[in-house]
Amino acid sequence: MGPAVPPTSVSDALRVPVSSPVALASYASDALPVGPREKSAGVAATAALAPRLGRLQERLYAAGTVGDPRRLLLVLQGMDTSGKGGTVKHVIGQFNPSGCRIRAFKAPTEEERAHSFLWRIAKALPEAGEIGIFDRSHYEDVLIGRVRGLAPPEEIERRYDHINNFEQSLAGSGVTVVKVFLHVGHDRQKRRLLERLDNPDKHWKFDPADIEDRALWPAYQEAYERALQRCSSPASPWYLVPADRKWYRNWAVSSLLLEHLEALDPQYPKADFDVAECRRRLLESP
Repeated sequence: MGPAVPPTSVSDALRVPVSSPVALASYASDALPVGPREKSAGVAATAALAPRLGRLQERLYAAGTVGDPRRLLLVLQGMDTSGKGGTVKHVIGQFNPSGCRIRAFKAPTEEERAHSFLWRIAKALPEAGEIGIFDRSHYEDVLIGRVRGLAPPEEIERRYDHINNFEQSLAGSGVTVVKVFLHVGHDRQKRRLLERLDNPDKHWKFDPADIEDRALWPAYQEAYERALQRCSSPASPWYLVPADRKWYRNWAVSSLLLEHLEALDPQYPKADFDVAECRRRLLESP
């Protein structure tokens, strides 16, 4: 048997195998499966990606102004303290905010509960040319919904199919969905929660319910494993990003976005007017 072939991209290295059983215990939350091996190199590499990401975002936005329907949606899921908000701050902060649509999903409102669980998701989708970011998403309805028993088991089972059909329809309408599971370790989460309690400036980020959720850690891991397996397809796979190291998380998500935007390869639209004539008129104007 020959040597293992290294992954050809960050996407290849982090993609969860499609339609295969997932055991999160087999993925180290502090792993470095691809890319920089130390913090200084990772921070520098992430900073170096920013200009390329910015140019691609501008091209995507420009193409959207002339009818290109394509857009990108980043879905961030993970246990508390896995870094969903930090990813939005440090990764999405590299983009022009005018071309981004960020939505953090909380417990559904009374109006939202009156509709299908996908209703509020569809309303928050990015428009043509935009980059959308979901801090939590429709997956909460098969995660906390499953663990906390917020819906009957048979309804939870139906939701997996609803999600798959929904994401297939997104792909068909020009939405590139990049689903990222931020994989934080049990011990690392405890340390981060203690840091929040020890810093008064972070108390607003702490919820006593987080302690209760830690007691349900095995159930949440099982719910994530099921979602990663049941809702993954070649067109809409999951990517597992080890999240114990914040610098690595930022580099990995930035790299995933870069690869997907490069694959889209949006182009600036050509002028629909006579450039030379407009230049002549401008030069002759007072």
